[in-house]
Amino acid sequence: MKLVRDFFLRENTLQIAVDLLGKLLVVLSGSGERVSAMIVETEAYLGEIDKAAHSFNRRRTKRNEITYAEGGHVYVFFIYGMYYQLNFVTGPAEHPHVVLIRAVEPVEGIEIMRERRGPVPDKNLTSGPGKLCIAMGIDKSLNGENLADDRIWVEDHKTFAPDEIAAGKRIGIDYAEEYAEMPWRFWVTGNHFVSKL
Repeated sequence: MKLVRDFFLRENTLQIAVDLLGKLLVVLSGSGERVSAMIVETEAYLGEIDKAAHSFNRRRTKRNEITYAEGGHVYVFFIYGMYYQLNFVTGPAEHPHVVLIRAVEPVEGIEIMRERRGPVPDKNLTSGPGKLCIAMGIDKSLNGENLADDRIWVEDHKTFAPDEIAAGKRIGIDYAEEYAEMPWRFWVTGNHFVSKL
């Protein structure tokens, strides 16, 4: 069942990042096939207070404008001139928090993912934010999409107990000073698709 908007409208972005673990990310292929994967790793970015967030200090640009929308929208941005990154906007409008989807475990459409990713071991298909976007066909055309619509959405799938979930510092944000140390990355312990242990 598709997650209702209230799931994303909560103000506790850290809890949403944890609660997304085990949920099913679904993206329709160009031919209308379901390509889906279970979310196994997330990172929370807490808006204006978070030196790692695009909206730190209420920075507002054409690129990050969608993060100021109400929760349940998609924020896709391009990084390193090479990769897309998938984020979900959380909380009420004007509360620019997001959750980055860092890794997923393929469930449906794995042949489509293999075609898109090329000759890599299956465990590397979606084990990172850039990899999962390629495998699942996620690009800038999905930026601003509503998760209540029918191009990309999230479904209930599996629930993990607290002792099956680990937390640690986020990846690749050394510039964020004290916020680089915040334990705002969450992952399913022992899952082979987690990007970095």
